[in-house]
Amino acid sequence: MSDLHSSSIQIVAEPVFLESESEPHSDQFVWSYQITIKNKGDQTVKLLRRHWQITDSKGLTQEIEGKGVVGIEPFLKPGESFSYTSGAVLSSPSGIMRGDYEMEKPSGKKFKVSIPAFSLDSPHETILLN
Repeated sequence: MSDLHSSSIQIVAEPVFLESESEPHSDQFVWSYQITIKNKGDQTVKLLRRHWQITDSKGLTQEIEGKGVVGIEPFLKPGESFSYTSGAVLSSPSGIMRGDYEMEKPSGKKFKVSIPAFSLDSPHETILLN
């Protein structure tokens, strides 16, 4: 689990490796992740866009950008939280995700909120100790 506060917005990420959806022999490793966004500020905000960088253990990076999350652009009033679940597929047994959300205040002012980096670790990763 990873947690970050930025611009009065708290983001918590919780990844889960999905063994039943993965096919290690075909280099397909699948995770779900739940993101919870909490507005700890004193103004309503709207989540406009997302940007993700997903880097696997081979060093390959996928960039994902788009409007909103899971097909919506949620509003969060002060004190409210919004949670959603999504997924990622890698061709290696581990990786890391990080990114940011573009949000907007009622005044129209836009701002970015960093999404904390979180690990995508599977039991199929070979760990070498020095």
